[in-house]
Amino acid sequence: MSKKIAIIGSGFGGLALAIRLQASGLETVILEKRDKPGGRAYFYEEKGFHFDAGPTVITAPHIFEELFELTDKKMEDYIELIPIDPFYRLLWPDGEVFNYNSDMNALYAQIEKLNPKDVRGYKKFLKFSNAVFKEGYEKMVDHPFQSIWSMVKVAPQLLLLQSFRSVYSMVSKYIKHPKLRQAFSYHTLLLGGSPYSSSAIYSLIHALEHKWGVWFAKGGTSALVAGLVKLYEDLGGTLHLNCAVQSIETNDNNEVVSIHNVNGERLEIAAVASNADIYHTYNELLSDNKTAQKKTKVLKRKKFSPSLFLLHFGLRREHPQLAHHTILFGPRWKELLEDIYHNGVLPEDNALYLHAPSVTDKSMAPEGCSAYYALAVVPNLGKLNIDWSIEKERYKEVIYQQLEERCIPNLREDLVVEKIFTPIDFEKELNSYQGAAFSMEPLLIQSAFFRIHNSDQKIKGLYFTGAGTHPGAGVPGVVNSAKATARIMIDNLKNG
Repeated sequence: MSKKIAIIGSGFGGLALAIRLQASGLETVILEKRDKPGGRAYFYEEKGFHFDAGPTVITAPHIFEELFELTDKKMEDYIELIPIDPFYRLLWPDGEVFNYNSDMNALYAQIEKLNPKDVRGYKKFLKFSNAVFKEGYEKMVDHPFQSIWSMVKVAPQLLLLQSFRSVYSMVSKYIKHPKLRQAFSYHTLLLGGSPYSSSAIYSLIHALEHKWGVWFAKGGTSALVAGLVKLYEDLGGTLHLNCAVQSIETNDNNEVVSIHNVNGERLEIAAVASNADIYHTYNELLSDNKTAQKKTKVLKRKKFSPSLFLLHFGLRREHPQLAHHTILFGPRWKELLEDIYHNGVLPEDNALYLHAPSVTDKSMAPEGCSAYYALAVVPNLGKLNIDWSIEKERYKEVIYQQLEERCIPNLREDLVVEKIFTPIDFEKELNSYQGAAFSMEPLLIQSAFFRIHNSDQKIKGLYFTGAGTHPGAGVPGVVNSAKATARIMIDNLKNG
């Protein structure tokens, strides 16, 4: 095959797909809009501080090991992963602290302290989570759902797993204490979903973390990206930075024939796989294709995830008392999520995720200093289209105040550097529809067959990888989407 396969975007999905295709003998080229690879897993450096801009929670390390093993290479020659313990530290406004970790006896002791009866309930929930993991992850996560029959085949399993219920309702079935219900259901927020509406199938995250742990790439998530880029290039792949794709060209037979980039170049291709935003791909890149424009109308009716307000900051002192990952719950929970997901209200009492990588890896900040990333889930631009260029400074202070009061005293006094990323930046920098940070919400009616397919059924040669296609958002999701998509592409392009 003389023509290459183009991959739009170098996020985890794009890189993982490119590596799989390249390892299979197919020639690929990655076209990346930004000046660094990684997509959402971008990074910033300033005054000796290193900030990961995107995903910071690495689970299921075997999904990366698989990519190296495709060509008998060893991941440890490219990437060093460090185990994190506790997985997360959970903090409540009343001072309650819960260390969610791999030590089951320590976990039972903490549960017993809050509600002795919930120890037995938690064990039952964990058993349920393991069952969902076995059926929903091991059997479905990397298999494409291209037809309604593929969905019908697994329908009995989905019903058995009570996937029609929400994660929160399933946790509540087994666990009674309100704080413990929060502790074992908030994980869906890491995928862009509310625990009150996300399918119970996402309860499998709990089992996944206990099976494989939570990890950090030495040097930051960007070091993991760099390792994957090196592997890709060692396999003969080509990565072009500062090379945004402007359009995908199709012929009269609705076949992809070429792509055009912003530099005015036209590249004839055998196929294209988009790791870009799904709505952007159909609406902008395929603006001349009638089939794609019909798809945009369908997509507009879908429910997209909230956005994020990200605050990266560096301090002139260390805070070794902090955990690597901290969740700071606010005074409200269900009402808070209602405001974000449904009411389009910017909450003043938001729950926060705090990433403190220099606690684990001192190279992330200058000597004696520390680096952080605070994240608040906020309504997307479709729910709340405010002027973030003005609002961001005020909201930054709301977050700083909360962090100072609860875990980082004298934060603003010790501030050296800061960078803010808002929903507008998600829209402009990442072409995210409505500034959504995780593409479509992980609802049952927007999962598997009901999500954007890994291969378009009507436009020949158009494929997808990343958060918008099956199985969905989160690092394991997007890397497994690449595996699902690679199955189809290799079959079509090598055997078809």
